[in-house]
Amino acid sequence: MAETILELKHITKKFPGVVALDDVSLDIKKGEVHTLVGENGAGKSTLIKIITGAHKPTSGEFWFEGKQVENNSPSYAKQLGIGVIYQELNLMPQLTVAENIFYGKELKKGIFLDKKEMNRRCEEIICDLGVKIDPQMKVSRLSIAEQQIVEIVKALSEDIKILIMDEPSAPLTNSEIDKMFEIVKKLKQKGVGILYISHRLEEVFEIGDRATVLRDGKYIVTLPVEELDKQSMIRYMVGRELGQDYPGPSSEPGECILKVENLTNHRIKNCSFELRKGEILGIAGLVGAGRTELVRAIFGADPVTKGTVTKNGRKLQIKSPRDGISNGIGLITEDRKNQGLLLNKPIDYNTTYASMDKVCRAGVIDFKKEKEMAEKYMKAMDIKAYDKSQKAGTLSGGNQQKVVLAKWLATDSDILIFDEPTRGIDVGAKAEIYLLMRELVESGKSIIMISSEMPELLGMSDRILVMHEGQIKGTLSREEATQEQILYLATL
Repeated sequence: MAETILELKHITKKFPGVVALDDVSLDIKKGEVHTLVGENGAGKSTLIKIITGAHKPTSGEFWFEGKQVENNSPSYAKQLGIGVIYQELNLMPQLTVAENIFYGKELKKGIFLDKKEMNRRCEEIICDLGVKIDPQMKVSRLSIAEQQIVEIVKALSEDIKILIMDEPSAPLTNSEIDKMFEIVKKLKQKGVGILYISHRLEEVFEIGDRATVLRDGKYIVTLPVEELDKQSMIRYMVGRELGQDYPGPSSEPGECILKVENLTNHRIKNCSFELRKGEILGIAGLVGAGRTELVRAIFGADPVTKGTVTKNGRKLQIKSPRDGISNGIGLITEDRKNQGLLLNKPIDYNTTYASMDKVCRAGVIDFKKEKEMAEKYMKAMDIKAYDKSQKAGTLSGGNQQKVVLAKWLATDSDILIFDEPTRGIDVGAKAEIYLLMRELVESGKSIIMISSEMPELLGMSDRILVMHEGQIKGTLSREEATQEQILYLATL
C-alpha cells in the first residue's frame, strides 16, 4: 500500500442554515490520482477549501504525513506542500511565465531581481514536464492550455506533495487534455498525490486510481476506479438511475422558421442554413471554427457585413441583441458567469431583466408581476435555492444554468441558441437540461445547439452543421452523423 499523505476524518462544515459537509472522510496517497466526483452542490468546493485552509471545519480531523494539523490556513497549507489549480486561472497576463511562477517569492541578487536564475529554474521545471514554453513569454500570449501548464509549474515550484486540480480540463480541447494527462502521469511518477475534480466521467476512468463520491454534502463511497462503471458512478452521485443518456426525438420537425443566407463578417464567411420548427440543430467544429461567432451574428451581438436572416418569411434587421430579443431569438451564452448572469443580483432580477416590458407599466416595474414571473420559472426549472432573492453567484453551476434558461423562457423566444449548454455542470443537471430541451422543441420552439462534446451533439441533434475556419462545410442528418464524418468535415 502506498503511503498516505493527507487524511480527512469525519469532517463537518456548517454555515448559517446549511450543512455543506456532513461527516466526510477522505485520504490521498503518494503517487495516486484520487478523483472526487459529485453533482453541483455536493460539497466538493467546500472540501477543497478545507484542505487549502480557506475554511475551518466545524468538526473533524485533518492529518498530514501522519501528524494532526490543528489550525490550517492558506499559508500553512502551502508550507505543508499543498497546491491547487482552480478552474478559473489565477495568472497575471502582463507578466512573463517566470514572473508569474515566482510572484511573491522572487529570486534576488542583492536588491535586484535575478531574472536569469528565475528563467533558468522555470525552464528546468517546464522541461521536466516534457513541454515547451518560453519562460520569458508574457502569459497574455499563451493559449489557455499553456496557461493551465503554467499553473501546474507554479504549484510545482513550491515543492508540492499534494496537487488539487479543480475541473482543469474544462477550457481545453481533446488534444490539450491528452497533453495535460501526460503531465499528470509524470507527477504521479514523482510521488505527488493528486486530487482530481471533474464532471467528465470519462476522465475519471482514464486517469483515476480511486474515486470518492459525495452527494448533498455527505460521503457516499470510495472505490478503486476499476471496480466502477459509468452507470454505477452516476447511481452513487445522484442516488437514482438516470435511464438513457439522451432523450430521443418523438416527432418530425416542421416547416422552416429561420433562414440564414451568406452571413459574413470578419470571422464567418458566406454561412447559409435553415432551421425548422421543433428541431434541434447542432453545430459542430473544432476550436476556432467560428461556431460562436455565427450565432452571435444571428443574435445581433456581432456586426454583419453581408447576408440576410429571414424568420417566417420576413427579413430581419438585427443590429443589436435588443433586436434579436424583440424578434424572438434568445442566446444562452457559453460563458454564463460573465455574459449570461448578473452574479451579484438575485434570481428574480436575473429571470426578468431580459423581458422587462412584461413586468413594467408606464416604465415602472410592477414588483408583484416580477415576483410572480420569477416564482413561475423557478418552479418550472426546479431551481434549487432558499429563496428567489438569493444571489445568482451563490448558486451551483447547474442551477446558474437553469436561471439563464429561465431568463430566456420568460422572454417567450421561439428560437433558442444554446452555446455549450452543459459545460461545467454535473450529470444529474445535464439530464434535466436535455429533457427540458426536448420538451421545448416538442412545444414548437426551435433550438440551435453548439457543443464540443461529440456524444452530446450526436445524441441531441436532429441535424448537424459542421464548420471549419468560419465556413459551413456540410450538413448531416441524424442518420448520417457519425464522429468520423463530423471530424472529416471539421478538418476539410
